[in-house]
Amino acid sequence: MEFYLPTKLFYNIEAFSAELDKLGEKFLIITGKSSKYNGSLDELTRILNKTSKKYEIFDETKENPPKELIEKIIEKHGKDWDVVVGLGGGSPMDTAKAAAVLCKNNISVEELYKSQKYDSAANIVCIPTTAGTGSEVTQYSVLTINGIKKGFKHERIFPKLSLLEPKFSLTLPRDLTISTGLDALSHAIESALSLKTNSFSELFAFKAIEIIKETLPKLVNDLKNYELRKNMLLASTYAGIAISITGTTIAHSLGYSLTTDKGIRHGIATAVFLPFEIENADNKNSKKVRYILGDMLNFLKKLDVQISFVVNDQEISKWAENVANSSHVKTTPGNYNYEKIKQAYYWLIEKSGIYRG
Repeated sequence: MEFYLPTKLFYNIEAFSAELDKLGEKFLIITGKSSKYNGSLDELTRILNKTSKKYEIFDETKENPPKELIEKIIEKHGKDWDVVVGLGGGSPMDTAKAAAVLCKNNISVEELYKSQKYDSAANIVCIPTTAGTGSEVTQYSVLTINGIKKGFKHERIFPKLSLLEPKFSLTLPRDLTISTGLDALSHAIESALSLKTNSFSELFAFKAIEIIKETLPKLVNDLKNYELRKNMLLASTYAGIAISITGTTIAHSLGYSLTTDKGIRHGIATAVFLPFEIENADNKNSKKVRYILGDMLNFLKKLDVQISFVVNDQEISKWAENVANSSHVKTTPGNYNYEKIKQAYYWLIEKSGIYRG
């Protein structure tokens, strides 16, 4: 068994700012537009101004960040940065990780996926403003390369510091609260089911499932509740720690095409496949997931999760081929091959009422 978590986590802003001061003098902040609205950008710049740090802000991060976005950041802001801060949801944090590697290496975005090509990165700091990806405690970054979502992994992209401040998520609307919450739940369940699971990952995975089961249905009807936001943020981080050990499994791979081709939000696109994965795992951990959570389909219905799009058999065949070639297959219990992966997509069509053209 292995457990490695080099990230320092803070719930207290002042303690976090003292550690931040030690990381360097030049900071590149990568964020989206919402950070101005939720107060997180003002809080971060206040900290940096107090110690006269040099900083620049890139606030044009997109959902499911494409490689062209990373190239644009480097072209616009250069590489001379001690620290790269990812401020926001998973997209800014994943973008910051990619940019931090490029700041210290003369490689292309595509070469991020060849871990032997680099062994350094600028210091990475993550400040999540959603409770979903857990990127603040993982060695993963997911980008969109030529229209396909694809993650890379490297020890050097573990954040040095992360700040968990629930107040930054208080402005999150209902739809994003649900989709990011389901992303965290997907991480926890997939980690628990993974063939790479161990005693350490299970501690965090099952605790995250328990918290999300109790918290998310309440939170969607009480979006300004600080304590519920705090619980979801903690659960998301627990789930992130779990997947830092095990990685994700087939539900993530199945969901990627729904996001890139049909515009379904990542957390929902992943979570709708969880009932199929849980049923097909059929092991002691899948039974424990059911014991804690109950029926996954009912949980999704409780949150009023619905998806709708048009799809044809040719698209499903292409999606299944992509999944069959993914690394997730090897870590998922249930003996997934091309035909079984197609079966998962047709199962979803039957359960969700998706129109098959």
